[in-house]
Amino acid sequence: MATKAGHLLAKGLGIKLRAGEPYQDEVSRGESVLSGQTGETFIEELPRTADVFLNTMPSSAQIQSYMLSLFPFLSWISFYNLQWLIGDLVAGITIGAVVVPQGMAYAKLANLPVQFGLYSSFMGVLVYWFFATSKDITIGPVAVMSQVTGSVVADMKIALPDVPGHVIASALAILAGAIVIFIGLIRCGWIVDLISLTALSAFMTGSAISIAVGQIPTMMGITGFSTRDASYLVFIHTLQGLPRTKLDAAMGLTALTMLYLIRGFCSFAARRWSQHQRLFFFLSTLRTVFVILLYTLISYLVNRGLPEKQVKFSILLTVPRGFQNAAVPVLNERVASGLLSYLPATVIVLLIEHIAISKSFGRVNNYRIDPSQEMVAIGVTNMLGPFLGGYAATGSFSRTAIKSKAGVRTPFAGVITACVVLLAIYALPAVFYYIPNASLAAVIIHAVGDLITPPNTVYQFWLISPLEVVIFFAGVFVTVFSTIENGIYTTICMSAALLLYRTLRTRGRFLGRVRVHSVLDDHVIGDSRQAVSEYGTFTGSAEVPYRNVFLPITHADGSNPEVELGNPYPGVFIYRFSEGFSYPNAGNSLEYMVQFIFSHTRRTNLTNFQRPGDRPWNDPGPSRRKLKAAAAAGLEAGMADVDTSLPTLKAIILDFSSVNHVDITSVQQMIDVRNQLDRYASPNVVDWHIACITNRWTKRALVNAGFGYPTERGDGPRTRWRSIFSVAEIGGSQSAAAAAELEVNEKELGPQATRTADAEVGLGLHKSGSSSEVMTAQAKGAKNVKSRNPRTRAVPVHGHNRPLFHVDLTSALQSAIANIEARNENESSSETTVAEGSPTSTK
Repeated sequence: MATKAGHLLAKGLGIKLRAGEPYQDEVSRGESVLSGQTGETFIEELPRTADVFLNTMPSSAQIQSYMLSLFPFLSWISFYNLQWLIGDLVAGITIGAVVVPQGMAYAKLANLPVQFGLYSSFMGVLVYWFFATSKDITIGPVAVMSQVTGSVVADMKIALPDVPGHVIASALAILAGAIVIFIGLIRCGWIVDLISLTALSAFMTGSAISIAVGQIPTMMGITGFSTRDASYLVFIHTLQGLPRTKLDAAMGLTALTMLYLIRGFCSFAARRWSQHQRLFFFLSTLRTVFVILLYTLISYLVNRGLPEKQVKFSILLTVPRGFQNAAVPVLNERVASGLLSYLPATVIVLLIEHIAISKSFGRVNNYRIDPSQEMVAIGVTNMLGPFLGGYAATGSFSRTAIKSKAGVRTPFAGVITACVVLLAIYALPAVFYYIPNASLAAVIIHAVGDLITPPNTVYQFWLISPLEVVIFFAGVFVTVFSTIENGIYTTICMSAALLLYRTLRTRGRFLGRVRVHSVLDDHVIGDSRQAVSEYGTFTGSAEVPYRNVFLPITHADGSNPEVELGNPYPGVFIYRFSEGFSYPNAGNSLEYMVQFIFSHTRRTNLTNFQRPGDRPWNDPGPSRRKLKAAAAAGLEAGMADVDTSLPTLKAIILDFSSVNHVDITSVQQMIDVRNQLDRYASPNVVDWHIACITNRWTKRALVNAGFGYPTERGDGPRTRWRSIFSVAEIGGSQSAAAAAELEVNEKELGPQATRTADAEVGLGLHKSGSSSEVMTAQAKGAKNVKSRNPRTRAVPVHGHNRPLFHVDLTSALQSAIANIEARNENESSSETTVAEGSPTSTK
């Protein structure tokens, strides 16, 4: 009833339904035209539209798997052991010692009091392990995200002066976290792949330079201008303010120098005394803690007993104990509407650094991370952190590297780090009072220095893709001379534009055939029985060493230009699409194909026009000079501008190996080109052979557009289409049936008798033995093996009802040539018959 209703509705709407298969010959009706050994017929069915919805709907097992994937710790927590705990303790305490001073320093970047950096650090390491798929990542305040948050807080203070800065930062974290967790829950983590490595490197480098330049005034004690301006302005103002340098410079410059000296010494010592590498690693890791404690002690000795306004240099002063700002975050319409324009940059910063770092360390340490689940972890962290007063947090490159080298075993190390941070929040605020701001600025500058892309890496980028290096420097310059947000948008937009340009302007390549063989040392692989057994060739025929390969006729792939390539057959062209075939590049690619064909062929039917005005405007014909030259040579006027040495167009072979999907636009343009070339080759019809199709839906689209089967000629003698198919042997010596039979024979006869019988039956060898019993056993074994050996059968690889779809270019070329020659033979025989039947004329 549903089918009948559908047919009635289609009839009422004027939809023409296909009655059946558009092409049927002897094979598709069940009659085999292959060899007598092959009695199989394979009719390929097109996919149904319902299959899309059936494949899209998740099964109950997939739903269960999805729910379990939201909490990855369930898969390993039950196996937790003492050895893992020891590794997590060492790594967790190490990261805790690093994240405390870094968190306070980064809070200054965010235009917030230092305690908010501790709140963000605590919630990040505590929550992440529930949702983590990476054991190395440490979520918390990072330099770039803090800088972005600081810019937002500074801008919003102007628009909403009555809203405290930490309220703005918490609201920004909640909104960005909600967006990120939504992307993660719908499992769209692949979206980060749209951001190229070039954009990421430019973003990190530009941000690091911007942050470092912005911290120089604090490190030098120079005031009187805004450090939130463009980096080049901050640098100029810093140079102008050098005469106003204060004692802070002594606390900042020496701290920065000491950080680099300790790291350099530890690196040298680790190479010099390799047996103590781990000791020097931990000494290098704890250099930040050591420098902060040292300069806190110096500050305490210098400023002890002095009022806040009389301290010798800028210090943190009072840091509240505990979670003083723990509360339900304020997120009203005013705050949310003001933050909307900042969300895209915030989300991008949250994602790209974290996902890039986690993927990198996952590859180094041989485990796989799930980008979508990592987004869930980031989103939950940023939605829960503001309830304790935290601001936006994400994965940190420096702390992740330290955690990995410290020997972390599981994500549970984050709980240990949370305990260290919690201890700092409640037990160390009195110590934090004397920390110099200049020393914290030195810590920030030292930390972001590792984010700058080294010159050697940029040079490697240049060797791989020079255009992307231009994008890299553009992103860095925009960041330095504008803002971090503008730098992000610049690199992403330029990378997308480059990708779009390559997609739009791509065009395929015409291929030529060449016969090659493989050479090992001084012999050709496949020309001996030994080579056959070693290199996977299963026949000893003379054709084994040679094979056909298809290369661009222009040698654009870098192949040896001395190799002669050309069209494999007059009037046959092989065209390979380079980067897919869809609506952005279909027009350009097909236009190039048509122009190349026009320039290398001639029209089949040379039409003469009685008067010049009968010619179409776009085909003005030959010049008068050419017409006079043709008349002098005794040629017709229509032959004046035709190169008779060129062949007529007969067949086109399309290589779809790089095409996974086609759309309505690209298929319609193929139809238009087919009609255009049919008119060009009239009264003949151009055969369109398509090889290497890897998608059933692509086949369905092409079949419904009239491709895949031969076009019937409206006039002239009808030639039966010669269907050439690729077949595969089943049931032979390489099949699963033969392997099963071999196992049975070994059980019944023993392995030695089976091998002997196989040798005699398979190779036809007859050897005389010294024992008649052995000969009898061998004969019995051979008889049993022979009686059970299944007959080898050949089956088609692709459907018989698609004779113009081919498994490779070789079979497509064979089919094209066979049918062209059959058509020529049929036309020749028809002309001979007409000539014999015509009356003889006399002068």
